[in-house]
Order: sequence, then C-alpha cells, then structure tokens
Amino acid sequence: MRMLEATPLGDGWILRHEPGPLPASVPGCVHTDLMAAGAIPDPFLGLGESEVAWVGRRDWTYERELTSASAQEQTDLVFDGLDTVAEISLDGRLLGKVRNMHRSYRFDVTGLSGRLSVRFVSAYAEAEAVRGRLGERPAAYAEPYQYLRKMACSFGWDWGPTLVTAGIWRPVRLEHWSTARIARVRPLVTVDEGVGVVELAVDVERTRVEAPLALEATVGGVRARAEIDGAGGVVRLRVPDVRLWWPRGYGEQPLYDVEVRLLHGDDALDVWRRRIGFRTVELDLRPDAHGTGFTLVVNGERLFARGVNWIPDDVFPSRITRERYRERLEQAVGAGVDLVRVWGGGIYESEDFYDACDELGLLVWQDFPFACAAYPEEQPLRGEVEAEARENVVRLMPHPSLVLWNGNNENLWGFRDWGWEPRLAGDSWGEGYYLGVLPRVVAELDPTRPYTAGSPWSGSWDRHPNDPEHGTHHSWEVWNREDYADYRLSVPRFVAEFGWQAPPAYATLRQALPGEELAPDSPGMLHHQKADDGNGKLERGLARHFAVPKGDFDRWHYLMQVNQARAVAAGIEHWRAHWPVCAGTVVWQLNDCWPVTSWAAIDGDGREKPLYHELRRLYADRLLTLQPRDGGLVLAAVNQAAGNWTPALTLRRMSVGGEVLGQVAVEVTAGGRTVARVDVPRELTPAGPEEFLVVDADGMRAVHFPVPDREVPYPRPEFDVALAPDGITVTARTLVRDLLLQADRLDPRARADRGLVTLLPGEEVTIGVRGWKTPDAESARSALYCVEPTR
Repeated sequence: MRMLEATPLGDGWILRHEPGPLPASVPGCVHTDLMAAGAIPDPFLGLGESEVAWVGRRDWTYERELTSASAQEQTDLVFDGLDTVAEISLDGRLLGKVRNMHRSYRFDVTGLSGRLSVRFVSAYAEAEAVRGRLGERPAAYAEPYQYLRKMACSFGWDWGPTLVTAGIWRPVRLEHWSTARIARVRPLVTVDEGVGVVELAVDVERTRVEAPLALEATVGGVRARAEIDGAGGVVRLRVPDVRLWWPRGYGEQPLYDVEVRLLHGDDALDVWRRRIGFRTVELDLRPDAHGTGFTLVVNGERLFARGVNWIPDDVFPSRITRERYRERLEQAVGAGVDLVRVWGGGIYESEDFYDACDELGLLVWQDFPFACAAYPEEQPLRGEVEAEARENVVRLMPHPSLVLWNGNNENLWGFRDWGWEPRLAGDSWGEGYYLGVLPRVVAELDPTRPYTAGSPWSGSWDRHPNDPEHGTHHSWEVWNREDYADYRLSVPRFVAEFGWQAPPAYATLRQALPGEELAPDSPGMLHHQKADDGNGKLERGLARHFAVPKGDFDRWHYLMQVNQARAVAAGIEHWRAHWPVCAGTVVWQLNDCWPVTSWAAIDGDGREKPLYHELRRLYADRLLTLQPRDGGLVLAAVNQAAGNWTPALTLRRMSVGGEVLGQVAVEVTAGGRTVARVDVPRELTPAGPEEFLVVDADGMRAVHFPVPDREVPYPRPEFDVALAPDGITVTARTLVRDLLLQADRLDPRARADRGLVTLLPGEEVTIGVRGWKTPDAESARSALYCVEPTR
C-alpha cells in the first residue's frame, strides 16, 4: 500500500481578462493579479480604491491545465479556500458549486484531466440575490455583507476600504490515496492531576470498505493504538508529568508533537501531525456583589487580560505571509499584550497565526465571523454556517493558545439598541446561531473551551446586552460623544472594545498620498478616514485638551497621536486599578489592513504609533497610576507579577517652572496579582493649573495635571539634542511634556524604541533609533515634538 501523496497546484494559473488572459498567483485574488499585470492602480494609494470599485462587480474565471493521473485508487482536488461564490469544472464537467469563503472543498477527480476552471460570481450579485429571496436585514453599513459567508470587511468598514475580492485565496492541491485516508482528527486535550490526557477522535474516508484499519498515535513519547470501526476510531493517551502551557508572563509555552498514523496492516496510508499544549481554561461567570464577572482562568490562575483586537492584517488576506503574522504578533508581545481577539468581521486566520500565538504565549479569543448586522437564518446560509463552524472548530482545536469561542460581534447589542427589532418584525436575525447552532457545535466538538454568545453580552436578555456590570462591555460612547476622562465613570467587568483614533505615521501618509499637500481635510486624508464624522470626533476630542492647530499639519498630526495615547491610557489605568472587579481590557485595535486614520496602535505599513509604546507601559506587569477619586487622588500600584512588589515611591508636587513645592517618600506593598492603593496626602495635591504631581519608583513614572493641557501655562520647552550610539540623547532644560521622536521623518525605514516621555528640568533620555543611515543631531531635532504653550 502507498501513503497519501499531495501535489501542490500553485503554478500555471491564468485569470481571464480582456483583451487577453493574465498570469495569476494562487493563492491570491483578482485585485492582486490585476495589480501585478498593471491593469489597475494600487487601491491603497491616493484615491485608487474608488478607481477599482468595478472589480468587485464583475465575474472572474481562473484556469489551468490539470492532469490527475496516478497509480493510487483515488485522486481528490482540494481547495483550502475559495473566495467566495464559484463553480468548479474540469474539461467542461461541473465538479461543484461553492458559496463560503470560510470552508475548504474536496472533489473526486480520479482519472480526469483537461482544463480546470474556477468561475467566480460577483459577491455583490450573490448577496443581492440572497437578499431578494430572504428579505432585507438591517446592518451598521449599507453594503450587503450579511447575505453570504465572506470576510465582511472586504465590503468596507469604518477603518477599511471597500475592495470586494474574488479568487483562490488559500492553497489548492491534488491528493492521491488508496484504501483510506484521514478525513478529520478532533483532539481533546486536558490535564488530570499532572497527567496530560489526549483523546483523538479520527474520521476516515475509504475506497475499500472491507479493509481492516488501525490508528497509531504518539504524544510526548507515549504511544497508543486503536482499531477503526467503520468510518472512525478513538485513540486515548495519558502523558505523565506534562509541562503546562502558560500565557506569556505566567510561565513557559511547551508544545508537544502529536502524530496519528492510519494503518492497513503494517502499511501507513496517511499521517496527521500537529502540536498541542497542555493547559486548562475556564471562564468564571459567577455573580457577585458587583454584578456578573467575566474572568479567564488558565491552569487555575485568574487573569487580567491585557488584550488587543485583531483585524485582517491586509484587506487582501492571501498576501499575509507566515513571516508577516509572526512580525505583527511579536509586536503585540512587545507591547505587553497577552490576549488577541480575532474580530468577527474578518476571517478564521491561517495556521500560521495560531502557531505563532502558541509559541509566543498569546491567548486567542476567536469570534465566529458575524459582525454588526442581522444575519438571515434560512437556507442557503444556515447550512453553510453550521458546516463552516464544524470545520473550523475542529481545525483550530489543537492550538493551546485558543481559549475562547465567541458567537458574534455586537449583533445582540444591535438587535436591542440599534433599532433592528421593529424593522425585523419577527424575521430571523442570527439569534438562533449565537444561542443555538454555535454553542451546540462547540459543546459537541470542543467541550474543553468556553463559549460566549457575543461581545458585548450580559449573559441574559433580562439585562441590557451591553450592561457594564455583567459580562463583556463595548465602550464606544466616549469616543463618539464624550471626553476620554469619562472612562473613569464606570468599572465594567470586562472591556472587550474601546479605543481612540489617530492618523498613521507620517511616512505612511507620504507613501499612501504621493504629492499631496497634507492637511486634515485634504482629499487623500479624507478618503483614508472611513469613520462617520471621524475628523469631527478627532477635533472635538482634541479640543477638550488642546487648542486645535489650524494650518499646521505637523502639529495637528502630533497632537492627534498624543491624544490617542492619552485616551487609551485613561481607560486602561482606571480599569487595571479596579482589578479584580474588572478582569480585562481589549483595545480596539492592534493593526490596520491598509493606510488609514484609525484606532490602530500599528498602522497599515507596520509602523508603531505612540499608542503602541504607551501600551508597553500600560500592559507591563507593574504599573503606577494616579486616579482621581472622591475629591482626592489615589495612587494605585498595579502588580500583575507573581511576587510581592514593594516600590519605594517618591511623590513630588511641582510647578511647571520646575520648582519642587512638596515631596514625600511612601512605601507600599502590592502582593502578587493584586493592586495596592494609597491616598495621596492633601498637601501634595496640585493646587491649580501651574502645578502637577509626579510619582517615581523603579524606573516608572506617573504624572497628574489637574486641568486640561490648554489651561496649563507650560514654559516654552528647551532641550539639548546630542547623538548617542544607535540613537540620540535629549537633555531637558525646562519641563518637556510628551516628547516624541518621529523617527520615520528622518528615514522611512527608521524606528524609535520609545514613544512619549515627560522630562523634568535637568533630566535626560536616550532614544534608540534603528534604520537611520545618516544620523545627525540637527535632523533629529527637526523630528522631535512635544507639548507647547497654548498660543
């Protein structure tokens, strides 16, 4: 007998296009193939998105020659992903029709050869046809993304372009096999008093029904065998003295190789290999004096989740390589993140994403792909939803980083609050998915992981879905209508979304808007701002703290980035100081899918905004924060490390001119995974706009100004700049508030190793810079920004 053999089919494809066929990349999509051929402009540049809108309205066909000849008994044509509605034919013979980007497909092509054709129907045409059959459903956006199983944000979002893709977006191959093959392996991994327990439920497909088959599995040096009964079998293994997998910051991430071999006698027919980790995960939803909790518990350890929301890292996801996933997730680790939420308007990411999370110790919260819309529950969607969920739950089960399944993004909230209920008038809208199909699938296939119906979700229709005292909460009123100081008005149990916008790095804007005279309202800047009244919200949010610069784009750009970092800091510091009542914050958002003004900490070209560096401080194991409470100030020492923390605190009440008006040393002890709080003495409370409080300990600093910056009579900042090995040193001669080196202004490839820093007179800071080929102090000075007195 022969082992299953796979033949990749990535080469030799063409894309049908007038006046003649174009070379096609597989995996890929129509947009990237047209760009490679020079047939369309880059939609990321200037107003290019509008110029290519027609692409999503067309049908497209991919073709290549195919020969399936093999000595094996069966040959299957396997597509790991087709985007989205397509007919597949071989030599004029229809193999099948598909309609789900989130599934894989397999067709028997034994003995067949000829012209392989994949004809994609416009996603718009399919969505509009389904809408016509099932009726209108409300959504947050006008595009018809809820009517087909496709990455919703390819239809645009409040941070993303409308680039409706089509193509063979994941690998395709031929699989040749005989007698039987492994169709599915479902690994249940648990821990029982130090013993790793692995149950491998294996489904097989046969060409010979009568052939006796067996399974042999190995994990961590333990081997076990089981017979196949009909179309499946189960192998159970107990691995003694396993090393536990921990999220980063809590322990190591040991991974164990798992191998399952399908045997016919002594002959191996197929093999399945993955890596697993041994850990337990629970979601504590118990009611308490504050409402209903939402606390992740890994290996018995209760966590404050330091999270970020993840969107597809490119609007063309076939371009995201293993290396790019790794780079972006390593950036998350560098910011102190320990949880990544894969948001529901995107995709189930590739194995490369989850492999990196396994290795880096990043917990994964996985949304099912439903976002901001009422989704019909009738056919053809209902069957697709269940099939897609079953496939992806099993596909992702081996990954120890995956700790939570979530039914949707904001749809339960939308039904109650966004006027959907009366408009639906009893029509289906997705509740049956989130409270029926999906929890049933997870309970059946993956009972080792918790499921929650949505985000936000209070746990019951008896309460408002976005009730901050129960379950998960999305805090968007502040960005939309209020001052970021209002984050301090509530203590949600788990903040699953909140954020503040800022423009991308200067070099990112220059690349995306070539030749444009940059201004907040210049054509390209407005086109690359997708949020409703986005610039208005930016300016109103800034005006509460600073005078809004007029006619000075560079100053506007800097202050908007400062305001973003300050806003997110206000929320995280407040909520971390209320652990364990609040058990997590998930910032909207880590990354971008193109160059845009958005809530991201890392822009569409991979450059870190000041917010990114601020997250390093906010998500560090230990954090000092000054919090206004009950008419006074409280100093909170947040300790997420395991051991006790006894910082020697120095509190100084200072004038903006640099005079020390009062000083005291305070000692406090924060136990492991706790928060210690101490009242700031009244005599150290700043008395007016000319004063502020600064607290230092263990290289950390917290500052408190009692009034908005526009009311502070800052001195004109004075500082010296000198070159240092691999960077610059800045020495302050006055108070310098929120000093920032925008290294990309020195060289588009340059990166600074820190963001905003406040210096007192006489203090200095060294800022590391990499990628700067011709360093000089005067150039560096021109790229340094800080808060200046209000003119």
